[in-house]
Amino acid sequence: MEITLTIDGKEIPFKSTGAAVKRYMAQFQRDLLKDIMKMGVANIDFDNMTEEQAIEWMRDHIDFNMFYDVAWVYAKTANPAIPEPFTWLDSFDEFPILDVIEPLQELLIKTIGSKKK
Repeated sequence: MEITLTIDGKEIPFKSTGAAVKRYMAQFQRDLLKDIMKMGVANIDFDNMTEEQAIEWMRDHIDFNMFYDVAWVYAKTANPAIPEPFTWLDSFDEFPILDVIEPLQELLIKTIGSKKK
């Protein structure tokens, strides 16, 4: 699956493939699936929280650095020519991670999801 997002006026492609989890491990020496599970997001009922409560919960429990890493992995998968994470992120004046997380969730679901019913 591939999507394109506009970040800081630039069209950036992001792509999920079977190699995304391995690329994450190779670059960051962490397991993507374990990082996601550690956050415990699957057990939280955000529908019964106010927006303020949800933001407070996220601030206390979510490692936003991980999402920058995930964004880089999917961008690197779509375009192998992009530079290492710090150089790539420095190429943006603004990188609104809260705006990027939601569209990238679909790629995460494709990476870790199951087709079993």
